[in-house]
Amino acid sequence: MADDQLTYRDAGVDIGGAERSLRAVMPSIQATYNDRVIAGVGGFGGLFQGEFPDLERPVLVSSIDGVGTKTKVAAMVGDFSGLGKDIVNHCVNDILCQGARPLFFMDYFASSRIDPAVFTQVLGGAAEACMAVGAVLLGGETAEMPGVYLDEEIDLVGSIVGVVDMERRLPRGKILPGDAVIGIASVGLHTNGFSLARTALFEHGGLSVRDLVPGMETTIGEELLRPHKSYFNAVYPILQEIEGVRGAAHITGGGLYGNLPRAMHANVQAVLDRRSWTPLPIFRLIQEAGNVSDVEMFTTFNMGIGMALVVSKDVADEVVGRLNESGEAAAKIGYIQKGAHDVQIV
Repeated sequence: MADDQLTYRDAGVDIGGAERSLRAVMPSIQATYNDRVIAGVGGFGGLFQGEFPDLERPVLVSSIDGVGTKTKVAAMVGDFSGLGKDIVNHCVNDILCQGARPLFFMDYFASSRIDPAVFTQVLGGAAEACMAVGAVLLGGETAEMPGVYLDEEIDLVGSIVGVVDMERRLPRGKILPGDAVIGIASVGLHTNGFSLARTALFEHGGLSVRDLVPGMETTIGEELLRPHKSYFNAVYPILQEIEGVRGAAHITGGGLYGNLPRAMHANVQAVLDRRSWTPLPIFRLIQEAGNVSDVEMFTTFNMGIGMALVVSKDVADEVVGRLNESGEAAAKIGYIQKGAHDVQIV
């Protein structure tokens, strides 16, 4: 009779396997801990010291997002190593747009069956990205859900909490006609637009992840899987040291049209000169393969601009210089004028 008893593992969920996978990445996770961590992974909740004596009026800033269908491209290529960096850096950039520095990050990793190798790649990358910006990987959730997720695919979501002094939060000051818009280069699609990209490239274009991008020595799969870039280490010091930075926009879903207005006040309009930067070859390939319009491309993808800053014209050259000195590729790509609360790309 005992041989006929049903177990959770028989139903497709291996709790022991998930625990073993977590133990394998614990050294990487614990390497992100600092003296503010009271209790991390293992309890029913992470505990983090909440005193900020260096700030006059500390404000907590939180955000949550997912990697989306970039996970499907990772499955097609068989390389999940960049996804952990993707989700951490996406969340870090989001709260940077409020002027916040990250405190701690938490992840949600789910699949039909936990593959220890995939889990280790993803969580190891997340821990590495957290360490790069001084954030703690404080905890997370690992879920096996057969019947909900397809085999060989995963879902990845992350949440972050940061802090900013009330007087230093963004946007700040009044955005005025004549202010400059500075663009900071992306390294690819980052974590947005993959449903359109996959349809254009693989269904309409008949291409595969193994095909080379025209004019490059890298494959489509390699270009699509470039990890989302973090702008924190380049931008945050500028926010602290240079007055005249009015706002920041993380260029994610919605592109420049949808995200730049979030960094602007009403009654002003951003005018961008598309000749001031060159979109990466992967974007041109997507557009040609899928016969996608310019407006659709600029609404869906970052088109080579991963973050935009709105700054006083008096400090624009200084900000661009500082960004380029830090290793970013930055340039003035437009200006602010009176008008509707939107973006014009000319």
